[in-house]
Amino acid sequence: MKLHLLDRSTKLSNASFSISNNCYPNFLKIWHYHPEFELVTILKSTGTRFIGDNIEQFNVGEIVLIGKNLPHMWLNDKEYFKEDSKLEAQAIAIHFNENFAGEIFFNMPEMNAIKKLFENAQYGVRFSGDLSLAIKRIKNLEDLKGFDKTISFLKILNLLANHQDYKLLSSMGFVNSFKKTGRTNLAEVYEYIIKNFKERITLEDVASIACMNPTAFSRVFKRVNRKTFSEYLNEVRIGYACKLLMEEKYSISEICFESGFNNISNFNRQFKKTKNYSPTEYIKAHLSGR
Repeated sequence: MKLHLLDRSTKLSNASFSISNNCYPNFLKIWHYHPEFELVTILKSTGTRFIGDNIEQFNVGEIVLIGKNLPHMWLNDKEYFKEDSKLEAQAIAIHFNENFAGEIFFNMPEMNAIKKLFENAQYGVRFSGDLSLAIKRIKNLEDLKGFDKTISFLKILNLLANHQDYKLLSSMGFVNSFKKTGRTNLAEVYEYIIKNFKERITLEDVASIACMNPTAFSRVFKRVNRKTFSEYLNEVRIGYACKLLMEEKYSISEICFESGFNNISNFNRQFKKTKNYSPTEYIKAHLSGR
């Protein structure tokens, strides 16, 4: 599946954010990314949603926030592509730059919740539960102008930022295959993993980088990441493997070793454990709509 960079900049040439209410027989079948954030509200249709290496069913009423340069696609079910179909696919898409309100606006203490929302958006965020108020405000946004429109959009972001029922979609491994890890207390460890995940990495290696003994490092790493070091490393490797699978340039066995695994059976086992698909099933799921 070829990945496309889409240019959304023209829509933002005279506005801080753009709103599109798209209604077609089906959504565009293009696996793509762009440097703008995207907030998508599904009003009509069902199908399969692809966000990074996450594959899930989508339905009416869902809201998804996608961070910059995160590949994505909404693929409608097969009946939407039949010649005699009278079905419609409708969604409201809002595109905006991370600093649309200014370089320092979201660094204010009052904006902490929205800033955290933007950080989570790098993985893609799917909101669930009662979204009626958010959807109502998003629909009304089209009828507003100027100052009122901007204030209303900030209120929508704040509402979503404080919404407790959400899920992060793409894996850290996939995201890090597109960009370098940001600075954190474990920055040197993360950077070492991203640079060397294709090679053999031991707990002792990364504990030494963090200037800790292996036991202390394991405890701190699990507390910070909510997963063990080995789980994190496998997630990075599987995320990278997903990226290679979708590029369709290599065989599964080649991807196994290119991703840092030393045998195909362990690769298949870890892939199934992480993605709930075998590599072969994952390819079929991604390419079924071509």
